[in-house]
Amino acid sequence: MSAIEKNEAQEPSAEAPKVDLSEEELQALCKAHVCTKCAVMAEAEDIKLRALADNENFKRRISREAEDMRRYATESVLSDLLPVLDNLSLALEHAGDNPACKNLVMGVDMTRKIFLDTLKRHGLECIGACGEAFDPAMHEAIGTVCEPGQEEGCVAKVSQSGYVLKGRVIRPAKVLVNKKPEV
Repeated sequence: MSAIEKNEAQEPSAEAPKVDLSEEELQALCKAHVCTKCAVMAEAEDIKLRALADNENFKRRISREAEDMRRYATESVLSDLLPVLDNLSLALEHAGDNPACKNLVMGVDMTRKIFLDTLKRHGLECIGACGEAFDPAMHEAIGTVCEPGQEEGCVAKVSQSGYVLKGRVIRPAKVLVNKKPEV
C-alpha cells in the first residue's frame, strides 16, 4: 500500500454520519428549525419597524422645532419694543386736554397707532381689556377691586397691557380683578 492510500484510509470520510430518523422526527426537526428562523426574522422586522418609526418621529420633531424657530424668531425684538409702546400709551394718558399740547398729543397718538399696526403685521396682538373674563394664562392679577357695574371675576382695570405673538403669550396683562363687595 502506498503512503497516499494509507493516508486516505486513516482520514475520516467527508460524508455526514448516517442517522436513522423516522419521517415524523425529521418533520418535527424541520418545523423547529423553521420556527426559530421565523422568530428571528420577526424580531428583526420588529426592530426595523421601530427604527423607521423613531426616524419619522425625529423628522417630525425637527420640522416642528424649525417651524417654531421661524414663527417666533422675532419674539425677543418685539419684547424689547414693548416698553416703547407702553411709554407712548403713558404719554397719551397723562397728556390731558391741554390745548397747548394738542398737536403733540395728536403726533404721539399717530405714532402709537402706526407702531401698533406694524407690530400687528408681525403677529403681535394686544390682550387685556376691561370687562373680559379673567384668564390666568393671559392675565396677571395684581389686585382686586369692587366695581358695582361689573361681574365678579372680570377684569376691572388694566394696569399694563399684555401681548400675544402668534398665539404665544409674550407678556401677560397686569390687571385688577373685580370681586363682589362683602356684606
